[in-house]
Amino acid sequence: MSEPKRLHPVAAVVNALRQLKELIIPFLLFVVFGSSGTKWDHFYFYGSIAAVILVFVYGVLTWYRFTYRIEQGELRIEYGLIVRKKRYIPFERIQSLDLSEGILQRMFGLVKVKVETAGSGGMGLQDGEAVLTAITKQDAEEIHNYLVSIKRTDRLVHDEQEQEASENVLYKISIKELLMLASTSGGVGVVISAVMAFVFQFEEFIPYEQIFDGVESFVQSGFVFVSFVVFAGFLLAWIIALFGTMLKYANFTVRKVDNDLVITRGLLEKRQFTIPLNRIQAVRISENLIRQPLGYAAAYIESAGGSALDHESSKVIILPIVKKSRTPDLLELYLTDYQFRNKLTPAPLRSYGRYLFKGWVLVLPFILAAIWFFRPWGYTALVLLAVSALWSFLNFKDAGWGIDNGMLTFRYRRIVKNTVFMRKNKVQSFSVKESFFQRKKKLATVEAIVKSGHGGSGGKVIDLEKKDAEAIYHWYSHEAAE
Repeated sequence: MSEPKRLHPVAAVVNALRQLKELIIPFLLFVVFGSSGTKWDHFYFYGSIAAVILVFVYGVLTWYRFTYRIEQGELRIEYGLIVRKKRYIPFERIQSLDLSEGILQRMFGLVKVKVETAGSGGMGLQDGEAVLTAITKQDAEEIHNYLVSIKRTDRLVHDEQEQEASENVLYKISIKELLMLASTSGGVGVVISAVMAFVFQFEEFIPYEQIFDGVESFVQSGFVFVSFVVFAGFLLAWIIALFGTMLKYANFTVRKVDNDLVITRGLLEKRQFTIPLNRIQAVRISENLIRQPLGYAAAYIESAGGSALDHESSKVIILPIVKKSRTPDLLELYLTDYQFRNKLTPAPLRSYGRYLFKGWVLVLPFILAAIWFFRPWGYTALVLLAVSALWSFLNFKDAGWGIDNGMLTFRYRRIVKNTVFMRKNKVQSFSVKESFFQRKKKLATVEAIVKSGHGGSGGKVIDLEKKDAEAIYHWYSHEAAE
């Protein structure tokens, strides 16, 4: 592949569609609202057509000026319409090749390749160090094989069929787990938020008075009818979220290939992530409010590297949903440096008062406002005190820590219950903090940070025993290491 090659012509269409996606809101405002009832109708109509044509011409020119090749141990990319730019990426710096197949790519048997390097910060061509939007699977395999030959000269790489046939498949999502994942993903809020965000793009043109009048008439239709419509709306959002999650995580598979984890998923858009084991900084087990009572959890790995604009490349899900009792058996197969059966030390009982106080401080203004403005019905807001007390108890109950064989474990809850496993040599910073009131009760807050993407991640546990916080700090300090 030493001769310059162009991407598949489908890349020109993808580039154009990407530009149209970014311009969709101004385009709709221009066409729908700009031309309504004016003598400039023809101008707006033909101007819109010209704009679409120019976008596609831009996509074709961008595709034509983009070339890539492998030469002297580097992936060399040249691009740019007016100013010609060159990007040379040594294969030694490449951490992973992430492959994905969108609808257009799959129609033509192509793949999208995203190159992630050590220290890439989202300043590349798109959302990685470099992106090859549409190339053949054969070319992608050649690039992958060349990368493997550079990093592992002592053995040959097998093709994809041989990898699938080997006994390296560590996890494959079942139909039952996929349905459970989609049903408990909490995607309803995402769907509703997306609809609201789209609507607010046109808030200057929304006839609010007519809408409020319509809402008032609607409410007067009766409590049963209104409840049914609201239920139907949430049901529709849940169905959309259900199918979206199933399409995203269908065929989710985790394989171990040499010293890498290879994750593939997706039905309409097939994606593949490659995570070197030595880049894993921490492991996180998360249990949301729906899954925890059912005994299910999800597992993530925090990875160094990745793109600053692509959070998914640094926080990678490796077990979308699984019985929590199975997580140690599944994870210890390939994350041999971690122990997932640690006994944790909980927060002291006297710290519950602080958890309770902070919870009540948050809800008290809402309770007072409800009582003041909506008396006498506002008094029903007092139930928030009981809800807050229960929530504070859950936060207190889930707080804990543990140290075992060079590994630090934090457990805490915000909304989702998290258990974070961090190797000592991966922790980049550790802090112990005491407020005035914590000092009086001999409590402290501890926080550990690991590298994740181009920022930090980790965990923080509030109101632990001060002597426990000091013990963790002593364990982490260089003096203890010596």
